[in-house]
Amino acid sequence: MVMTDQELQRLVEQISLASFGKPFRHRAWFNARLRTTGGRYQLKDHSIEINPKMLTEHDEATLEGIIKHELCHYHLHLAGQSGQHRTRAFRDLLQQVGGLRFAPAPPRPQPRPRRWQLYVCQNCGQKYYRARRIDVTKMVCGRCHGHLVWQKTVVAVQRPR
Repeated sequence: MVMTDQELQRLVEQISLASFGKPFRHRAWFNARLRTTGGRYQLKDHSIEINPKMLTEHDEATLEGIIKHELCHYHLHLAGQSGQHRTRAFRDLLQQVGGLRFAPAPPRPQPRPRRWQLYVCQNCGQKYYRARRIDVTKMVCGRCHGHLVWQKTVVAVQRPR
């Protein structure tokens, strides 16, 4: 689902009135630069920034929980109280409105396969996998000091054994 900043603004205002009974009078917007967090409340200008991945990669209930979390910071700060996560007031208010304590973890990207160079000792047959090519005229086997020969390039995610 795609949502504009104006739709997010209206949603935050609705959630603020419905859950907290107080209006949200500042700016709410999507910030694609947020990577590891679901949202952020700015103390200076009282704005709320939301990670757009919380909407595209998760459901609307997750987005609503994150908005409630940021609104807890907002309303406690404007009331003159500490809106830090560790305070009892924040935890109680968050539980009362049903907000999320933590944003869901982003999915881990799939590791890219790498190219490994396979070298084999001519004497003992010991195999060596290296990410970079080596100079076989200077390097020798660590086991028997025999000559190394480049065998082939192997494509794998992890270093082959």
